[in-house]
Amino acid sequence: MSTHGKRAVRQRLRAATTAAAAMALLAAPLCITTSASAAEAHVDNPYAGATQYVNPTYAAAAESAATRAGDATLAAKMRTVAKQPTAVWMDRISAITGNADGNGLKFHLDNAVAQKGSGPIVFNLVIYDLPGRDCYALASNGELPATDAGLARYKTEYIDPIAALLSDPKYADIRIAATIEPDSLPNLVTNISEATCQQAAPYYKAGVKYALDKLHAIPNVYNYIDIGHSGWLGWDSNAGPAATLFADVAKSTTAGFASIDGFVSDVANTTPLNEPFLPDSTISVGGTPIRSSSFYEWNFDFDEADFTAHMHRLLVAAGFPSSLGMLVDTSRNGWGGPARPTAVSTSTNHNTYVNESKVDKRVHRGAWCNPLGAGIGELPQASPAGYAGSYIDAFVWIKPPGESDGASSDIPNDQGKRFDRMCDPTFVSPKLSNQLTGATPNAPLAGQWFEDQFKTLVANAYPVLAGGTTPPVDTTAPSVPAGLTAGTPTSTSVPLSWTASTDNVAVTGYNVYRGTTLVGTSTSTSYTVTGLTAATAYSFTVRAKDAAGNLSAASTAVSATTATGTVTDTTAPSVPTGLTAGTTTTTSVPLSWNASTDNTGGTGVAGYEVYRGSTLVATTTSTSYTVTGLSAATAYSFTVRAKDLAGNVSAASSAVSATTQTGTVTDTTAPSVPAGLTAGTTTTTSVPLSWTASTDNVAVTGYDVYRGTTLVATTTSTSYTVTGLSAATAYSFTVRAKDAAGNVSAPSAAVSATTQSGSSTGTCSVKYTASSWNTGFTASVKVTNTGTTALSSWTLGFTFANGQTVTQGWSADWSQSGTAVTAKNAAWNGTLGAGQSTDIGFNGSHSGTNNAPTAFTLNGATCTNA
Repeated sequence: MSTHGKRAVRQRLRAATTAAAAMALLAAPLCITTSASAAEAHVDNPYAGATQYVNPTYAAAAESAATRAGDATLAAKMRTVAKQPTAVWMDRISAITGNADGNGLKFHLDNAVAQKGSGPIVFNLVIYDLPGRDCYALASNGELPATDAGLARYKTEYIDPIAALLSDPKYADIRIAATIEPDSLPNLVTNISEATCQQAAPYYKAGVKYALDKLHAIPNVYNYIDIGHSGWLGWDSNAGPAATLFADVAKSTTAGFASIDGFVSDVANTTPLNEPFLPDSTISVGGTPIRSSSFYEWNFDFDEADFTAHMHRLLVAAGFPSSLGMLVDTSRNGWGGPARPTAVSTSTNHNTYVNESKVDKRVHRGAWCNPLGAGIGELPQASPAGYAGSYIDAFVWIKPPGESDGASSDIPNDQGKRFDRMCDPTFVSPKLSNQLTGATPNAPLAGQWFEDQFKTLVANAYPVLAGGTTPPVDTTAPSVPAGLTAGTPTSTSVPLSWTASTDNVAVTGYNVYRGTTLVGTSTSTSYTVTGLTAATAYSFTVRAKDAAGNLSAASTAVSATTATGTVTDTTAPSVPTGLTAGTTTTTSVPLSWNASTDNTGGTGVAGYEVYRGSTLVATTTSTSYTVTGLSAATAYSFTVRAKDLAGNVSAASSAVSATTQTGTVTDTTAPSVPAGLTAGTTTTTSVPLSWTASTDNVAVTGYDVYRGTTLVATTTSTSYTVTGLSAATAYSFTVRAKDAAGNVSAPSAAVSATTQSGSSTGTCSVKYTASSWNTGFTASVKVTNTGTTALSSWTLGFTFANGQTVTQGWSADWSQSGTAVTAKNAAWNGTLGAGQSTDIGFNGSHSGTNNAPTAFTLNGATCTNA
């Protein structure tokens, strides 16, 4: 059930007022200078000590809503919202230069220059136009197909022009925080079983890599990757693979992990920042764990504070630096108003306890579209206090409050957006445990101004919005550290100490500099600078900093000269601890232990001596070693000693005993099941496959690739291209891992792929799927032109087998006569090129039997069933 929580992310705000009204809301007159500025050095947290860009178009829409509020208190709160910074969305190629939905990127960058004061400013930008965008939901589908041609356009027509604009020297002193492709990579973790996501997977990875490479090359751009939210990836079964996927994408970039500055959660979602009355997800009520409730479905992460801390741990373990920062979109996750609980429930039923205690009032965490009752959350702010374990750089408003998530009914459009039933308040969704969606009615297309929802978000804001005021920004730096003193140097280090600084709020730490180079940070008033050269003079200074990122001036410098390299080291390293024996074989015992330390003035731990009883059997520089050449079924005792380069040897560690296995042990453990099986772009005769490596108690030796139940190949790599296939044919593939003992894993999850059609086969194919409930059903129909000539219009025909009735259709003009159904193209999808597809659908009713149609025609020609 951990795939629940899918949410769509929307497009930019349609201009609601004139350009003059929008410009009137700028804090400063628009006066653009063309002189170039040198970009500042890349900082750890771009939001610290900075203001953020206020989008004048969004501000004008919020102000206009305030004039119609009809309530002075509500209007004042709306005007507070109008002053808040929100992200600028580049949701399609035309958005770069500007289109009917709003001004282009240059307009906003120029206004950011005008808004910038004496300090830094952050410009929040959303990169959102991947090929096959949002492969799971329909409301936010995009303009580019998940094909090689779509990827080429993404690079040359979308990313390249954006990067060119951001590289303009006149924007060099704007900190540009780019949220990279919401929904994309998380979909590859939880929704890869969907054919559309399998098709999109290689293009998502290649597109994100390209965006990261191009944007990271610009010094003042900070890249943040979308990681969904706790109700989507919070389960361990989702969070671990997600961290691995993000690390794999980072490693594929030119700069590696450095290309990603951080991650952003809860984009366009309403998962609370905190569940104040459910602070411990591990407790039980009435003998039942509360995390097993129907709302949390065994997920330990109840809120975004927990989720960001969880993901930060996993991301660092996957290879990202510990300095990685997290952002939380708090634009709609406040959940205030009269329905907000004021105390923890007293119920002894775990479901009732959760439902009465949680502030999230959705019926299900997967209800993502325009949820009724949501409220604006925390106002944007840098380095929020109280979230040390979450490493939050800032609270941001990526999704501007008041922009629709998706239309509540089918609305024809030319933007590729389709009707998603999750946005329909009348829909009982199987994905929400057969409950109504809880969506707000009368919603327009995704990204367009939705005033009914805006009123609800403002009224239900938590913390409660102030009437027309903006929280003050801390711009006061701490006092300069005094009394900087150098202690007794060694040949490689200098200990420093100083007097504590003071601040109008609080001092959070100190930066230590060697000359002009930052060499370390400390939360105390002392620090030892290491890694220095013997007999060398150095100069040091210290600066104090606060939570808002303000830095004091540098302290008075202190000089110190390291000792000569002739100091004799007579101190042995510390005794190794934690010596442990792993799983033995008939001839070997694997050992591991904790690293030892050496005196500061010494030459460091150089290695370890491994003893079997009193016999030295090996020397190693690592903290593990496998002792080999042993006898079967024999008990042994081992110890380890640490040594340094000066020849000092520690005392022996505590001994560990281990017995080798008998000679009759047989490996009967199969490798783990291959995960992440994905099909790439097919040809008429081949399908490329790839998957994640399996693990084994000894070693994986290869993989068997199956087409259906037929073994078609064996490979030692994690990819294989199946050839010799028939054109325009659907195939199913699985993979099994095997080891040297002949153990074979269970098959992977199957992946389906259809080879491309040849130029002389068929004219059309149709894929029909239906989801039934009671006496109703929803049908999805994918129509593909498999011919060689483009169609300028089309009519699809089929016959129901059980007397079903079409009650509501979308993306086509639907009609029915008896059992015969006809669907004619809409105005915007009549052109169907060779090899191209279009998706249409309808709601229907049935009398208990709902067999799918077996024959389809397109413009009178018989189609094949996909």
